[in-house]
Amino acid sequence: MELAVRGGSRPPVKIGAIYTIGLNYRDPANPDAAGPPRPLVYGKATSSLTASGTTVRWDRSLTANVNGECELGVVIGDGATVLGYTIVNDVTSQDEWLDGDQWLLGKSLPGFCPVGPDIVLAANLDPGDLRLGFRLNGIDVQDGRTSQMRFSIGEILDYLGRHIGLEPGDLIATGTPVRIGPAAGRHLQPDDVMTCWIEGIGELTNTVA
Repeated sequence: MELAVRGGSRPPVKIGAIYTIGLNYRDPANPDAAGPPRPLVYGKATSSLTASGTTVRWDRSLTANVNGECELGVVIGDGATVLGYTIVNDVTSQDEWLDGDQWLLGKSLPGFCPVGPDIVLAANLDPGDLRLGFRLNGIDVQDGRTSQMRFSIGEILDYLGRHIGLEPGDLIATGTPVRIGPAAGRHLQPDDVMTCWIEGIGELTNTVA
């Protein structure tokens, strides 16, 4: 899958490896609660990628308990630097066996990684305190700020870079705010509309089959 770069004449970027960071947002209601001592790194298969505007469908005999969540995506450029930013919907199974000892499978069903709508170059966006959220059928399920991250983008890149050779086009989903409101515990149902939004980037919208 390729993503366009907003503005300028850069060619589209082919997304490579996908890494996601778990438990990376503090709860505003309990900001001093202990968190992980180091970034928790999960993965998603590239076959899970899909674009904004597509319909997400999966075999519900494998998992019926699926949630979406908004994350700031960091797209890697040359020399393991940050090329730019995008929106990631980290669609994930909440079933115990897929969300306990088979994280890769629970995050990697086809369509479980909507990304877009495009890439905003790093020079054009300060990611330090962006507002971001997730709406399900127009109802707020997440509403947070990137300043709530436990580990900054720089710290995540440093940690990953000590273990993995980051390549241009690799995508890092940097974590997600806490869930809120009456739909916080609701799982995705057919005909649902998921909208992830991030200040300065835009909206990523997908429907559910």
